[in-house]
Amino acid sequence: MSEDKPARDSIEEDARVDALEARLKAAESREELRNRKQSSGADANYRSGNRVLADLLGGILGGAVIGWAIGFFTGTNPWALLVGLFLGIVVAFRNIIRAANVRPDE
Repeated sequence: MSEDKPARDSIEEDARVDALEARLKAAESREELRNRKQSSGADANYRSGNRVLADLLGGILGGAVIGWAIGFFTGTNPWALLVGLFLGIVVAFRNIIRAANVRPDE
């Protein structure tokens, strides 16, 4: 009995299995590329948040300093300070709105 041939010959490798493994390997590499971190620096949202903060603080402080300086030299200190502060806030919000309307690079 041991000398009888088996009913089916053993198949070394099936071509379908090879094709499936190649497709699986290609899909894994595409998935790895897709999930890889895109930017090496700071995140775009973090940068835009810092820009908004800098615009807001710069506008308020710049307007206050310029208004105080004009008020100090002209003798209209509280009113010039308030006008400068108001103009600084207006400029800061104008810059923030302008930055918010720019499309992000993709």
